[in-house]
Amino acid sequence: MFDQKYLINYNQVAVWGDKTVVYAPRITETQRQRMDRPLVLDPSVLRAAQRIYRTYCVLHPKNDKRPYGIAIHRKSHRGQLIFREHPVLLPGECFVSANQLETEIYRT
Repeated sequence: MFDQKYLINYNQVAVWGDKTVVYAPRITETQRQRMDRPLVLDPSVLRAAQRIYRTYCVLHPKNDKRPYGIAIHRKSHRGQLIFREHPVLLPGECFVSANQLETEIYRT
């Protein structure tokens, strides 16, 4: 029924006839605020992310689609623009939000 990779708290499972429903845990407002806070990043990672973002802005000046941020690998500094609200990161990657990038670009 479920893969072994999923950990299920059976207090959050309901069965109605032949249907099984698994409830996701609720995120409290405190947890949501914690997720929205910008993280302190390695300056070299931040510079690499800014470079990627600047390149995108220069090459696509009329594009109205603003990325949510950049997923960037901490060691190789290779990055990918993210246009989804909830990115899925690979091991070794971190997410730099567009707000954090723009703030840092205007400071320098």
